[in-house]
Amino acid sequence: MIVTLIVVCEVAFWVLLVMGLALRYGARMPRTGLAVLLVEPVLELVLLVVTALDLRRGATPAWSHGLAALYIGFTVAYGHSTLQWLDGHARHRLAGGPRPPKPPRHGRPRTVHEVRLWLRTLLAAALACGLLQLAILFLGDPDASAPLRSWQLVALRALGVHGLIAFSFVLWPPRAPGDKASATERN
Repeated sequence: MIVTLIVVCEVAFWVLLVMGLALRYGARMPRTGLAVLLVEPVLELVLLVVTALDLRRGATPAWSHGLAALYIGFTVAYGHSTLQWLDGHARHRLAGGPRPPKPPRHGRPRTVHEVRLWLRTLLAAALACGLLQLAILFLGDPDASAPLRSWQLVALRALGVHGLIAFSFVLWPPRAPGDKASATERN
């Protein structure tokens, strides 16, 4: 049931997104489009409530409960920026707005960009681990909560891998093509 709800939430996210952007820019109804887009956080709230109720009713904690926590953490951390990115592209394509800026490709701006992305992943992992820890405390049974603890490790592993990637940009920021001054400083 939880996996089905996660799939429904993901599909509903994209349907609401397309509907909201179509209303904002295609039908020239910006307030109505915004109202549709603001319904999206309700999906995560529904998923959270249904998952909590499932555990409260005595369901055995499973991988699906852990996946729900990671999904909620990810959508809270990355959902707003995803909406902004897609809104900028829709404004450009459908309403003649300016082309949205691309992420920086070189130097310190690229490093700052990568660190900010990692901070979003940190938020996602913290939210997921916090939700999972609340479920573990609610259950009160260490043996039954083992699947939830394993998802905490998944969140921390993802945070660590993304942290290594972001840290590599701090140590070795990408250089612009033809940036010889920076190349000679390294040698």
